[in-house]
Amino acid sequence: MTQNGAYAIQLKNVDVFYGPKLAVSDVSLNIQTRRITAFIGPSGCGKSTVLRSINRMNDLIPGARVQGDVTFQGQNLYAPEVDPVEVRRRIGMVFQKPNPFPKSIYDNVAYGPRLLGVRSKAVLDEIVEKSLKGAYLWDEVRSDLKKSGLALSGGQQQRLCIARTIAVEPEVILMDEPCSALDPIATQAVEDLMKILVKQYTIVIVTHNMQQAQRVSDFTAFFSIRKQEETPGKENRWGVLGEFAETTELFSSPNSEETERYIRGEFG
Repeated sequence: MTQNGAYAIQLKNVDVFYGPKLAVSDVSLNIQTRRITAFIGPSGCGKSTVLRSINRMNDLIPGARVQGDVTFQGQNLYAPEVDPVEVRRRIGMVFQKPNPFPKSIYDNVAYGPRLLGVRSKAVLDEIVEKSLKGAYLWDEVRSDLKKSGLALSGGQQQRLCIARTIAVEPEVILMDEPCSALDPIATQAVEDLMKILVKQYTIVIVTHNMQQAQRVSDFTAFFSIRKQEETPGKENRWGVLGEFAETTELFSSPNSEETERYIRGEFG
């Protein structure tokens, strides 16, 4: 795949459908390499849908389809020759609720490399240690790697999931509300980790927490909802990209009244 300037991912005129229903319309934005980009907006505005279109997770939903261009380092991710499994290796994902496998801590992290054909225990040991160190979890679990990942605290489980993601050496990490199920201390640990990871990875995070977006992100995309009444009492709703800018600029001097109203907490 060829490099394309400072952008890791570019979306151009992206529409996402679930069956015949339009979920998100005409999204165009450029995501910079090794920066944190936050997606914010009210529930139902399509921010998670757009996030999942970046690594083709929407392919796993029956009837879902994406129109427009989603490019990763200049390569159209929806081109016929592109393997969606390879897309998901290079563009990893951390979900809203920590979802460790019902396996040991070691086997959680080694799972992806084993799928990719790594068999050497020495190599797996090295990957597991490096990944857990990268997720700032190693010192807490190094003497207990056979312990079930499900026995960890919520914040530790989320960092384990991050370790599992980086074990296959992605270039981009997508995070879908990664702190919404965590307490404030665990949230701070994950936010601190993001600031360290961004030195090596491009990160895109969906968050309902505007303070979190301000704390961690370099750029923020605000998504909103459009409505159209089809027949009396029945309306169509779909998401649109309302505004995209550097985070400090978007929060201090938004371009649109709608963005300003959302930031002030008038709807959501």
